[in-house]
Amino acid sequence: MVSIHREEIVAAEGKTFPSKTYKELVLEPAYNQAKLNAIHPMIQIHFAHLIMLVEEGIVKKAEASIIVDSIKKIDVKEVGERHYDGSYEDLFFEVEDFLIKDAGELAGNLHIARSRNDMGIAIYRMNIRKRLLYLIEAALYLRQSLIELTEEHIDTVMIGYTHTQQAQPTTLGHYFNAMTDMLTRDIERMQAAFATVNKSSMGAAALTTSGFSINRETVQKLLGFEEMIDNAWDAVSGADYIGETATAVQLAAINLGRSTQDLLLWGTQEYGAFKLFRPYVQISSIMPQKQNPVSIEHTRAMLSSVKGDAETVLSMMHNTPFGDIVDTEDDMQPYIWNALEKLGNIYYLLSGVLMTMKVNKATLLKRAKESFANVTELADTLVRTNDLSFRKAHEIVSASVQELVESEKESLNYLSLAHLNKHAQQIIGHQLKMSEADLADALDPEHFISIRSLEGGPSKGRMEKTIEVRRNQQQGIRAWLEQKQNVLESADNSIQSRLKSLMLDEQ
Repeated sequence: MVSIHREEIVAAEGKTFPSKTYKELVLEPAYNQAKLNAIHPMIQIHFAHLIMLVEEGIVKKAEASIIVDSIKKIDVKEVGERHYDGSYEDLFFEVEDFLIKDAGELAGNLHIARSRNDMGIAIYRMNIRKRLLYLIEAALYLRQSLIELTEEHIDTVMIGYTHTQQAQPTTLGHYFNAMTDMLTRDIERMQAAFATVNKSSMGAAALTTSGFSINRETVQKLLGFEEMIDNAWDAVSGADYIGETATAVQLAAINLGRSTQDLLLWGTQEYGAFKLFRPYVQISSIMPQKQNPVSIEHTRAMLSSVKGDAETVLSMMHNTPFGDIVDTEDDMQPYIWNALEKLGNIYYLLSGVLMTMKVNKATLLKRAKESFANVTELADTLVRTNDLSFRKAHEIVSASVQELVESEKESLNYLSLAHLNKHAQQIIGHQLKMSEADLADALDPEHFISIRSLEGGPSKGRMEKTIEVRRNQQQGIRAWLEQKQNVLESADNSIQSRLKSLMLDEQ
């Protein structure tokens, strides 16, 4: 006996493919994504594959010309405005049916030695590579801002922190340079991901290539892919191209999130490091004095969202069979697209925030001058001038600072030569060979910074050299980006040129 519940499901879901829920949950969202993101790559693949079939003598020129005319009738804008009605499983079959109806059954030959499997993977890779280049361009925009900020704040003295506590004097330029180098590594990971992504799956067909003597390299080059995925099983099954992209994006978001955390702290009135430009703050609805740094708050939140989208990609890959399977296809792709686009937009937003903020240099310098963060150099000076081991020098300075802290005199202004000598007498049995002028130099944060001239240090001379290196790196990455953009932009022209040379396009 058929249960009433089963009859209700059949009545609601229907008796033919696709069921109502499957259509709404799976097929319609996938179709909406495909009509916006897949139609142009699909047309490019149609042309490239057809050119190859003609050149290899598999399809006749006369038949190919008719198919070309039909492909050209596909209106990308009109496709983007369509609504999914379930008549076709997906956009691929809808386009194929249009071509066959328009050009006749010979249009079916366009599918010789080709599958939705290798074609779908190629479309995914074409989408991701385009978005990766957008992301790298945005990252370069932020990187340029950080280089300029490094130069602008090469003399902006501030305290550096370790374990969230005052550590040593440095400069804001030194911090921005550190951000630059971290972003550079993020870009390098994006470039590596691009190299993995920009490989052609075409010619793998379903899984084992084809018995037709096709030329995979021709299609690869026409589509702007730099390499071919050799093994056909790997071509339609491998998902590490999207996993590597997700990993690079996720790490980039985490890296930048650490600096946004610093910025939110430094922007408080208590810290007083900077004030944001008016377009990047929001007033309170009730507290007239409030200047909320919402641009940085949203940046931090969106970076978490990017991380989450990237993590979704990796989670959907996890424990899937090594074969063509939907887990790594339509359902997954939008997450990486969103992550790439959102991270790029964040780079532009943060560039605007940083380049327009007003840094309170006087406050940062005053805090550095009064802070015990300078006393590392005092210990170093005692080693150089008093023939002490560093550990003994450290002990003298540490005891002096500890006494001041315990007596609630937590400022460097209270650290006198007499006070220092008192502890030296107790620890090494005699006073120090040091004048008041020597002590003043040893406790001056600007002096501290100026003698940190080793590679990676914050001294002005060292930072000037560093900035020049970073500018040269910027030019190199920019040249790489432009070369990749030119290859992809020329792919369309290459296909049209080849169609004309084969006399498949008489227009």
